[in-house]
Amino acid sequence: MNLLFSTSIFSFFTIISRILGYLRDILIAIFLGASIFADAFFVAFRLPNTFRRLFAEGTFNAAFIPSYTSEKVKSKKKGKIFADEVLSYITFILLLIVTIAEIFTPYLVHLIAPGFVSDDLKFNLAVELTRITFPFLLFVSLSSFFSGILNSNNKFAAAAAAPIILNLILIMGILIAYFQNFNIAKQLSYGVTLAGIIQLIFLIFFTLNFYKPNFKLNFKISSKVKFFFKKLLPSIFSSGVTQINILVGTIIASFQSGAVSYLYYADRIYQINLAIAGIAVGTVSLPALSKAFKLKDFLKVSNIQNKSIQLSLLLSIPASLGLIIASEEIVNGLFGYGSFTFKDVEMTSDALMFFGYGIIAFALIKIFSNFFFARDNTKTPFYISSFVVFLNVLISVSFFDQFGFLIIPIATSISTWIGVLIFLYVLKKRNYLFLQNKLFKNIMKIIFSSAIMTILLVITLEKYSSYLNYTYTYKSIYLLIIVGFTGIVYLISCYLLGLLKIKNYRTN
Repeated sequence: MNLLFSTSIFSFFTIISRILGYLRDILIAIFLGASIFADAFFVAFRLPNTFRRLFAEGTFNAAFIPSYTSEKVKSKKKGKIFADEVLSYITFILLLIVTIAEIFTPYLVHLIAPGFVSDDLKFNLAVELTRITFPFLLFVSLSSFFSGILNSNNKFAAAAAAPIILNLILIMGILIAYFQNFNIAKQLSYGVTLAGIIQLIFLIFFTLNFYKPNFKLNFKISSKVKFFFKKLLPSIFSSGVTQINILVGTIIASFQSGAVSYLYYADRIYQINLAIAGIAVGTVSLPALSKAFKLKDFLKVSNIQNKSIQLSLLLSIPASLGLIIASEEIVNGLFGYGSFTFKDVEMTSDALMFFGYGIIAFALIKIFSNFFFARDNTKTPFYISSFVVFLNVLISVSFFDQFGFLIIPIATSISTWIGVLIFLYVLKKRNYLFLQNKLFKNIMKIIFSSAIMTILLVITLEKYSSYLNYTYTYKSIYLLIIVGFTGIVYLISCYLLGLLKIKNYRTN
């Protein structure tokens, strides 16, 4: 397997999905802005969407792939039996969770958006929309199981492409609602659940080449499946620390008008960078890393670790600098239309800038967590991530009155960087990390290329500033040209310095 090639495939479909996601959010910004309808939908979408990210973006795989790979190495039959058991139990558990959530939705909304309680209209609307969207959790979680099967067989395209369905359905929903004069927020909510069903069918179809599911719900759980579920909960919490921090941020932000929407739009922008620099690299490298550990091939383990870190930094360092420098231009170019006012642009861009400081840390935590997951160790990342979330909440709550909702991205970035340092310390102490001298040389090359890109970005933003302001109609086109041009210069620089040679990313 080639880490760069597989990551490129995963990233390609991820970028397509995110571009469609941006189009979806631009339409939401135009028609709903930062209104109570937008806030209510974002809260209703936040919980199932957080679970989508937790399960679909590597967290479920972190527990499932090492165990499934271990059984498959023994024999295909044992792998099949293990997968059938896991599928049966998670289906039963998810059905139970969704049923309970539908019954107690008002309490759930009270928990995730306590600031809505004082506004009856907003609260009742959020409850109604959450009841519509919550079944999405069932379908997207089952989809992540089938994605895990595909990823275990080094097939990444279908799993990466599946979220495209969600964005296409929601875009269609917005347009239909607008032209038919339907309630846009409600139409979006129905679209979320419909997309989950279609996405699941799509992934089952592609998985049939490798695995044909059978439901076998036995009261006696096998030791292998018990071990898997024992790993799953810590895995969900530790691998999804960024998403949990964002969910916590939504809860705190609900006390400030419009803040939920500002954070949502900022989150949408920086998530594409995280998806490529952290999730894509982590998802692609985990199956190979798990197999190398099972076979005790530590030279291969070292190669995968170093290439994963290098590729993650190659993608995250320029992304971080870009978001910090051009946050206002990016938000303005993507969302500065219709009901989304200039004040909304300023508030969202401030949040995006502070999230930008944490991009590298968000990506590295995904990579470092894999070094534990591949060893079937989910407890250590769980303990570290618990501390990171606690620190994030402590900072956010302590300074919310002073800084408002902006303390949420600030706290998220600070706590995640501290988490990276703790991960590094523990990995080195336990001799889990096998760094090579070549990695440090390549990091310096990445920094050099990023510096060239940054200088060029600052010059072009200043030169074309009049074409990027809020009132200019075609600002998004100029934004795309500037981002594309500086990005190409960065990639050319990396290639000339030998950082993008495909042969250098082979895991063998």
